[in-house]
Amino acid sequence: MSKYAGNDAAIQLQDLIVGTENVEDFLDRLAEFSASTLSHSVGADIECGVTLQRRKKTMTVAGSSSNAVMLDRIEQSLGDGPCIEALRTRGIVLLANVDTDPRWPEYQQQLAAHGCRSTLGVPLEIGEDSAAALNFFASSTGVFTAAIVAEASGFADLAGRALRLAVRIGTAQARAEDLQAAMEHRTSIDLACGVVMAQNRCSQDEAMAILTRVSSNRNQKLRDVAADVLKNVTGGEIHTHFDS
Repeated sequence: MSKYAGNDAAIQLQDLIVGTENVEDFLDRLAEFSASTLSHSVGADIECGVTLQRRKKTMTVAGSSSNAVMLDRIEQSLGDGPCIEALRTRGIVLLANVDTDPRWPEYQQQLAAHGCRSTLGVPLEIGEDSAAALNFFASSTGVFTAAIVAEASGFADLAGRALRLAVRIGTAQARAEDLQAAMEHRTSIDLACGVVMAQNRCSQDEAMAILTRVSSNRNQKLRDVAADVLKNVTGGEIHTHFDS
């Protein structure tokens, strides 16, 4: 990443902090900005999911699109892949070709079924008990070249600083509540998936695809679609709990 591009990205990331009310909203905007930044460099559409790790627990907490969230969640459901490996090693992990890489065959098979051919996991440092990673997805191979990987690394350094600043704004209690809320919304999505699976007698992947289509058709966030599904079943608000 050039000095000029780096300065421009830093300014835009600072604007994201100012323009969002809490860490959860910042993560959504960060995913969108990260995808846009790398898409511009690659010259092709790149999607981005954000995985949060707290006390060794990982969960998809944001995405540049509902499809990015779904792709990221495939890795979470299997418990291993480039993004989780990036969190574990604190280094960038490239999956250059889902058809030829031998490391995660089941994960790669599911990615291929959803039209994703390559991924890039990039870790972000937050604090002592928390970390995050950007998970970039491409519909073709050969896009994550050495130059793009180097640029992603430079961008991740800026994004990590911005995320640490966003997390530090406010009290320690507010930080914990924001991060926990991000995870709890994904728990709501899990519950809604279960409801759709029961109603349609389908698999988890099929249920997630249904929720994703509704999200796209309504132009509504996936977490809000999930909340509507749960409200329709119970007739009231659902409160989820995630160990802090």
